[in-house]
Amino acid sequence: MNQVARFPLLAPVIGEAVSLTLNQADILKPSSGLSPYWSGSGGLLFADDCMNILPRLRDASVDTVFADPPFNLGKLYGRNTDDDLAEEKYLAWCETWLAECIRVLKPGGSLFLYNLPKWNIPLGAFLSKHLTFRHWIAIEHKSSLPIEGRLYPAHYSLLYYSKGKPKTFSRIRTPILTCRHCDGEIRDYGGHRHAMNPNGVNLMDVWTDIPPVRHGKFKSAKRPANALSTKILDRVVEMTTAPGEIVLDPFGGSGTTFAVAVDKGRRWIGIEIDFADVIVERLTEGAIMPHKNSDFVEERLSGAVKGADGLRRRRAGDPEAGAGSGLRGVAADPRPGPDRSAPGKKRQRRG
Repeated sequence: MNQVARFPLLAPVIGEAVSLTLNQADILKPSSGLSPYWSGSGGLLFADDCMNILPRLRDASVDTVFADPPFNLGKLYGRNTDDDLAEEKYLAWCETWLAECIRVLKPGGSLFLYNLPKWNIPLGAFLSKHLTFRHWIAIEHKSSLPIEGRLYPAHYSLLYYSKGKPKTFSRIRTPILTCRHCDGEIRDYGGHRHAMNPNGVNLMDVWTDIPPVRHGKFKSAKRPANALSTKILDRVVEMTTAPGEIVLDPFGGSGTTFAVAVDKGRRWIGIEIDFADVIVERLTEGAIMPHKNSDFVEERLSGAVKGADGLRRRRAGDPEAGAGSGLRGVAADPRPGPDRSAPGKKRQRRG
């Protein structure tokens, strides 16, 4: 049976209503025999082992892959997950599903792998044989206990690769840091604060602003395992996809990737072996809240910068507001945050 997931929404970058449709026939190989566990909100969710689903997806059918597999730490997830494999077996298993993710990725698409540095070093070596390395992103995380004879482990690794030159890369700016006590700015930027873009600083490859997911309003009580902050997926999705493009997550977990995809107007494919029902509940009931995000996203458009902002910038001679390509800023979170209404300074170098 052909399954179609439709989700009408307002795409803030484009400025007009669009209807996102994900047709199963467009992503699955012919005669795959698969039916999703659930379809809706612009996506398809499969309740199965990822290696029963990934080989049945069409080649070059996905724009971005985000994978957050079990870390092989012996944790108890669900009854279908074995998180205590021999090291060689774990790495071989990871390489198997990563090879499928590489196959289904479109040329210019992006792949993100979230894992412990211990695992991402050998897995990064594997990925580098097939994809183009972009970044090792360090995500600060300080909830673990000290380990005798070692440095205190304080970050997770997020590997970022692309299939050739990225077809989509949107610049993200983070707010200028202020003191939580006096609200004064923490850095003076070498005396060049006046030259800083009022929308913030370029996103770095060290993320120290990702909050832990602890409070019940951010995660389901039905899934006790750790969950990811929506802020991580906000950046992944905004940076490497455009509205309407497809995001794949082969380890759905708590459903953070899919909730963010829905919020950002992206289509999605999800696979989850144990907690598909929890994901559906999250997407349909809307009880789990996202983390606040004050990032500013500069979206590259296919045409000129549109609207009054584009007209103003073209009159001012801004070369990036011409007919060939354009930038348009959108707030990552519509809730109140720092004032970003002032236009940015014209940059002499284009990144």
